[in-house]
Amino acid sequence: MPPAQPSHIAIIGAGIGGLAAALRLASAGLQVSVFDSHTAPGGKMRTVPSAAGPVDAGPTVLTLKPVFDALFADAGARLEDHVTLETEPLLARHFWPDGTTLDLFSDIQASVDTVSRTFGTTAAAEFRAFTARANRLFDAFEGPMMQAATPSLGALTRHTLRNPALIPQMAPHQTLSRMLARRFSDPRLAQLFARYATYVGGTPEQSPAILSLIWAAEQRGVWHVKGGMHRLAVAIADLAQANGASFHFDAHVTRIEMQDQQPVAIHTNGDRHPVDMVLFNGDPRALTQGALGDGITTAVSGQATEPRSLSAQVHAFAATVDDTVPLAAHNVFFAADPAREYHPLHKGKAQSDPTLYICAQDRFGGRKPVGQERFEIIMNAAPVGSGAAPDDNEVTKCQTLIFNRLRQFGLHFTPTPGPETLTGPAAFHQMFPHSAGSLYGRSPRGMMAAFHRPTARTAIKGLYLVGGGAHPGAGVPMATLSAAHAADAILNDLSLTSTSRPADTHGGMSMGSATMARAPFRS
Repeated sequence: MPPAQPSHIAIIGAGIGGLAAALRLASAGLQVSVFDSHTAPGGKMRTVPSAAGPVDAGPTVLTLKPVFDALFADAGARLEDHVTLETEPLLARHFWPDGTTLDLFSDIQASVDTVSRTFGTTAAAEFRAFTARANRLFDAFEGPMMQAATPSLGALTRHTLRNPALIPQMAPHQTLSRMLARRFSDPRLAQLFARYATYVGGTPEQSPAILSLIWAAEQRGVWHVKGGMHRLAVAIADLAQANGASFHFDAHVTRIEMQDQQPVAIHTNGDRHPVDMVLFNGDPRALTQGALGDGITTAVSGQATEPRSLSAQVHAFAATVDDTVPLAAHNVFFAADPAREYHPLHKGKAQSDPTLYICAQDRFGGRKPVGQERFEIIMNAAPVGSGAAPDDNEVTKCQTLIFNRLRQFGLHFTPTPGPETLTGPAAFHQMFPHSAGSLYGRSPRGMMAAFHRPTARTAIKGLYLVGGGAHPGAGVPMATLSAAHAADAILNDLSLTSTSRPADTHGGMSMGSATMARAPFRS
């Protein structure tokens, strides 16, 4: 008898989660087809053209590099053979309206020294204690939360009770902003680390204190991809294709066809594609909104997708800049009033006194470019209502606010980028349908938010989730880790064991290779 054909998995969406899952599943010998309505892989890891070349208009760096090492290793490859990574010792340069500046480094002692010089010895001691606390939390919750396919409150409670010293470190029932106000006597340092809530789409007044562990992830190492982050997306797509995956771009999936309450096909641009399983790499809210058919609106609960996370106003452009302000590759220009900075966002309104992040993409590695260089500027923004469309007046108003704000710091761009270089919440809603412009899926608001985020398996047999909208959450490393969870779920549900080997594999990988991603995040 001829060997059975491998199961056909359709992946909807070629963001980082979908790409990583395609690589894992194709390496395991499954038939994988990836469909995306955009023209190239990457999803939110996108670039836009400029006079100085392609500009990253999404994530700018990698953290938790072992996640990507494991992804490539499980496909029989090496990350360094496909992309060039350069470490960034200087994590970010911070600017306050009062003229204070502060550099933070991956070398903790170097950071302690700069904090001491800038804010004094008491602040340096507080910073060192805060860093130690963040590292303890990261080490404690890496396994039971991030690396667990389905986080369990009971398992987490038992883990905490076995390690009671963690309880005060977690600051249970405290928001991030409240905890930081108690940890730092200088409000500027509290403002600096409060911003980390926005990394996962939250605000510090509404996010749990445990999000301070994000600092530990960043402090363990930051790398940039030579040629831009989009190169990583292309490298993963190319390797997945080499392992047998097929990619279909400009392919808008209109619905998932169901039979006996299971997916049997997807429909794109009038074409029908029979499948055995479907992996959705989009905002899970799209499923609840009926974007892919009425038969799957119950795949995830409303609690798994609401409330919505933050969006952003993103400028991506090329310009020259004077030397008045000593920019690094990563720069943060803080709001004047940290006590009220995020209040408009809570009401769904635009900020008037924002913190701005600037990535000077040609300054990685301490380089000092001459002439035009590439920049990405990000300002936090509230999500929008369904059906919202870009408003030219609002775009112009936002563009004016951003560059007037930077001029107050002495930073001038020539030429001043126009509104056409700005992408806002309504545009993101159009690019990623039914997302309300949210860039991080469900909001981290509330102490139980991590347990409400959907996991890889949905309520519908044969339909799975991957990406930043699924567990373990937003960000390039977390979305990549979600792909390991999704691949494991699919392989296990196909009754494939960690030691079995398919009759026809691409790349010679074993079925259980995806579980190797559970290695700790050690830099």
